[in-house]
Order: sequence, then structure tokens, then C-alpha cells
Amino acid sequence: MTKRSALRVAKRLDEVGFSDIVQIRNKVLDLRASGQTVHAFHGGEPFFDTPETIKYALMKALVENKTRYAPSSGIEPLRVALAKKLREKNNILADKDQVIITAGGAHALYVAFQAVLNPGDDMLLFSPYWTPIRDMVTGCEARAMLVPTASARRNGITKTLEQFSTPHTRAIYYNTPQNPSGTVFSRAEAEEVAAFARKQDLIVFADEAYEDLVYEGEHCSIASLPGMAERTISCYTFSKSYAMTGWRIGYAVAQEPFMTALKKLVLYSINGVSTPTQWAALEALAIPQSMIDGRRQEYRERRDLLVHGLRVAGLECETPEGAFYAFPDVRKLNKDSRKVSSMLLEKAHVATIPGVVFGAQGEGHVRFGYAVPKDAIAVGLRALTEYLCQMTHKAK
Repeated sequence: MTKRSALRVAKRLDEVGFSDIVQIRNKVLDLRASGQTVHAFHGGEPFFDTPETIKYALMKALVENKTRYAPSSGIEPLRVALAKKLREKNNILADKDQVIITAGGAHALYVAFQAVLNPGDDMLLFSPYWTPIRDMVTGCEARAMLVPTASARRNGITKTLEQFSTPHTRAIYYNTPQNPSGTVFSRAEAEEVAAFARKQDLIVFADEAYEDLVYEGEHCSIASLPGMAERTISCYTFSKSYAMTGWRIGYAVAQEPFMTALKKLVLYSINGVSTPTQWAALEALAIPQSMIDGRRQEYRERRDLLVHGLRVAGLECETPEGAFYAFPDVRKLNKDSRKVSSMLLEKAHVATIPGVVFGAQGEGHVRFGYAVPKDAIAVGLRALTEYLCQMTHKAK
């Protein structure tokens, strides 16, 4: 009998892959390196720079030698300030000991999944979804059960969740506003998800990365609803609200027994976030709400410009209610969203993300990000419209 080589990775990673998004980024870089102009709608970063006060807070921390190890759960002033923010803004009754600092929102989600999901568990995942989520679940040797968001909203959330539940269902991933579609669940819909979780004794992973980018209605934190704080792990990031994507800082909020598990996972994965970065994040929380509201209005203007332009170009597109993505239907060009995205990049130099990478429910769409300058949106729309007009002319 041949002995199996030990020179292999852990089996749990066999089904974990890399996203098409990385390949598209690389293609954009290659085109730009060759001197080509690329209209970049593929990204997911704010259009504005990190505010000056946040950057100065980092420098101040360095000058004051706040560079030593901090508690792995995070510096106390930041956790105290976040608990206050959660109580006042999210209506989540948390204290500092229920807040843990993570290396970005993705890390918060990663440790949350690892803390809860066992091999063989199922997690209900509204789809289309942010691409890393399914692979994070697979890395836990659990299974993501894709729940079509559009069908759930049309046919009833409870009925749809029941349809996709199994005897092994342990949790629900609840993201609002959603990436890539910009869908925002209403308070009534949040209450329906919460009621289902309570009835079925499920844990909820609440991804609130885009909490400050809701254009119609209001953001509702599901953990604020009756009976939900004890069964919800809420995950946040400083990336979107404060343009701190490269700073890699976020946080998670949970009660016991989950908090102890999160502390173990953060301790043994990163042993804590960079100390100066945490002092900068504390300063970010002092940014006036008026500035956040102003940025939201600027995003709204970009959204309206892009959606109008896509419709003029002949693509059907629902108006996103939140986040900074539009998700037009491109089936008139080709049913295969990968082919459409590749065609737009190669022929029109318009970079988008194929909808199928966000789950089967995203097929037939491509994602446009509008977190770019207005003039870049206008120029990109012109290139898109000209190319689609040429296609139409040739077809005739």
C-alpha cells in the first residue's frame, strides 16, 4: 500500500478557492501598464481619502509611543467608545466587554463563523452575496445554503427560509445593505428574519459593513430587536464609513458564550490589531455625523448618475437602496455574466464584476461600483454607451 504524502495542505481547504475579482484586478493592472485607459467600476473602496484627523491621530499615537502590545481584544478607550456608538446609533445594548477589535470586517466575520459553525452544519445565506462568505463557511467544513433574496422578498421571507432550511441548519448570514445588489432589508423584514431565528433557535451573523450608506429608509441592526442580542454576532468595519480600507480594522459585538470564543480566535490568529491603528479608529468615531451624512448624499448623487446612464445605455437596472454598487441585468448581451464582463473590459475598457461570482442568483448581471469620482462615472458611461451602440449597429 502506497503511503500518502504528508506534503499537502489541510483537506478543509480543498473546496476553498480564489475569487474572479482578483483575476479582474490583475487584468486591469495589465491594461493600465500597457498604457490603456480603464474605466474602473470593479472596485469596492470609497472615493474619498481617509479624513485628515484620523491620519493625524495615528501620527500622534506614534509620537506618544503608543506602539506596544495592546490587549488582544482591543484598547479599552476604543471598546468603550464603540459600545457607546452601538447603544446610541444601532440600539444594541452592549458594553465594552461585548466588543472585540478585529483586523477588518472580513476578519470579524471569519472569527464569527469559526466560533459557531461545526463540520456538517448548514448556514442560510441570502444570495447574491459578498464572494468570500461562502468560502469562509466552506473553510469551517460547513455548508452555505443559498437563499434567493429576490424570491424571499417576493414570496415571503419566512416561507423561503423554511424552504431552504435543513435539519443541520445552525445559523443565518444577514447582510444589509447588501453587496453586490444594494438591497436594504426593511425593519419588517428584519423582524421576520429575527422571528424565524428565535423559533428555530438559530444564530445570526449580521454583516453591517454599509450601515451608513442607506438612501431610502433607515438601517436596522437585527441585534437590536427583542431576543436577538444573545443570538447575534454583529460585524462592522471602519473601511466604508471612514475610507479606511487599507487600515484593516473592524469589530465584532456579541454576548457570551460567543465572546469568549471570539477572543480565543483573535488571540490565536493575530494577537490583536496594530495599536496605533486603534487610536486612529478612536478618532474616527469623533467624525461629525454631518460629515457622514454629507458623504452619503454624495454617494446618492453618484448612484443616480450611474443608474440613469446604465438605463440610457439600454441596460435594465433597479435603483440600489444602499451600499455603493449597481447590479444591472445584462442578459440581453449574453446570459453568461463572465462573458459580458470580459467583453466590456476587453472591448470598451469598462471594468465590472460578473454577477455569477456572487452566487448563482447573480448570474445575468454584472456589478458596477460607483465609489469613484463623478467625472470618472460620466466618462465610463460614455465609453459603455458608445460600445453598446456599436454592438447594436452591427447586429442590424
